Amino acid sequence: MNISSFIGFVIKLFLLLTPFFILSLFIATTQHMETKARKKLALRVGVAVTVISLIIFLFGELIFKYLGITLHAFRIGCGLVLMLSGIDLVRESGTPKARELEDGDDPAVVPLALPCTVGPGTIGTLLVMGSEVTGNTERLWNCAAIVLACAGVGLMLYFSHGVAHTLKERGVKILSKLTGMYLVALAAQIMADGVCGFLK
Repeated sequence: MNISSFIGFVIKLFLLLTPFFILSLFIATTQHMETKARKKLALRVGVAVTVISLIIFLFGELIFKYLGITLHAFRIGCGLVLMLSGIDLVRESGTPKARELEDGDDPAVVPLALPCTVGPGTIGTLLVMGSEVTGNTERLWNCAAIVLACAGVGLMLYFSHGVAHTLKERGVKILSKLTGMYLVALAAQIMADGVCGFLK
């Protein structure tokens, strides 16, 4: 994998994690938290997203092997779920609804990391990507890309209020919709690959 392909893969993964949607949700969820607590939560979300994504990516092949699901069938199913996620982002008209937090409640893993950031569509895509890897070197490069993409999401949440202030609410909504359009296109490609695999 060359540098340009690696950078493209990192960007692809970053958008797959729907960063601007989770940014809006994070701001809504932490609006009553102090700055220090909010930044600590952002770091925990970043770590949780990284660990979850790596586990899904690395053990996807075993899941296919033991559940008896073909890769082509999973491509079609995952593409459909990812497309629905993308359509939801495109159709989203308001700020995501925040979950009410109780005293001592930590939303870092649930719901912010899973399923809001690493949703069904993301899980399916990571499983497919993990199953397509052919060598240890490629697997290592892909893991590095996943770590960088997740770190990007974590950093964006860490500086969430600064990013939101710069982009404004309208800017965040526009970028979220553009991300949704990208996910729809990616889902169509994944489904097309699955159909072609069946036909062959």
